Amino acid sequence: MMSYGQLFLTILPVFAMIALGVGLRRTRLISEAAESSLFNLVIMVTTPCLIFESVALNPALRQPGNLLLPPLLGFGLTLLSMVIGWYVARALGLTIGHGLRTFALTVGLTNYGYLPLPLMDALFGPESRAVLLIYNVGLEAAIWTGGILVVSGLSPLAGWRKLINAPLMALLLAVAANFTGVADHLPALVMNFVHTLAVCAIPLGLLMSGVSLEPHLADPKQLVNPRVTLIAWLLRLVVLPLLLLGVARWAPCSIELKRVLVVQAAMPAAVVSVIIARVYGGQPLIAVQIVLGTTVLALFTIPFWLRFGLSFAGLAP
Repeated sequence: MMSYGQLFLTILPVFAMIALGVGLRRTRLISEAAESSLFNLVIMVTTPCLIFESVALNPALRQPGNLLLPPLLGFGLTLLSMVIGWYVARALGLTIGHGLRTFALTVGLTNYGYLPLPLMDALFGPESRAVLLIYNVGLEAAIWTGGILVVSGLSPLAGWRKLINAPLMALLLAVAANFTGVADHLPALVMNFVHTLAVCAIPLGLLMSGVSLEPHLADPKQLVNPRVTLIAWLLRLVVLPLLLLGVARWAPCSIELKRVLVVQAAMPAAVVSVIIARVYGGQPLIAVQIVLGTTVLALFTIPFWLRFGLSFAGLAP
């Protein structure tokens, strides 16, 4: 098993890419006008290519346990985490209209894309991405149904419509190509083209995570709310990891899914929470406080949770 120091060095480049994104936005090498175009490039082009390449040829997805249980756990564990966050926020004194909904969403939603993907690659190899991406289908469903309801009160139908997006379409096509064997017969020219775009997804996504956070860093004083930040640390980086690790240890999961749960347990809050709070009438500042607070501390807690989690789930060599 990797030592704490080795794990720390594994995650350091990931956080360095996020910091670089902050620097690029602050120096206006990535301008405000360019943000939406680059986000669209990540979401509509490079991420779907990464998903297709990771899933279409992966033999692990020919096991039913890796196709059915991951999205169910992604959906259920994310909603349960939001419910726990809701009741903790109420006990904290937050109310609807003053941060309760946003606290529940942000604490309940782990970083599920550009931070865990390179960690899965580094720890278990590129083939480990596929089950994480399948798990993320359920997590995305939880965001655009329960998550949106938590923040705004929209109907479930409005939430489900958000699932019709390029990453999901790429995932469905890749699963179909894997199961039918079509992927094995795709021309090398096509797969090389997909690969060229796929390798851009993670670094560009990490950069844009930093870019999306930079506008909120202008006034450092407002970024720390001791009451909110400390409770968010406790929930997102202590209590909820134990929930996911318990599932990894005792649920009938494949080895690949156990690895996903261990990595997800170690993650801080997701940056997408800030965007959802802004678009759907939440409190973006609360989301930023939680995301930044948990992300900074996670630089030091991720190695601990990975090392402990792999041992606790029975995955340590």
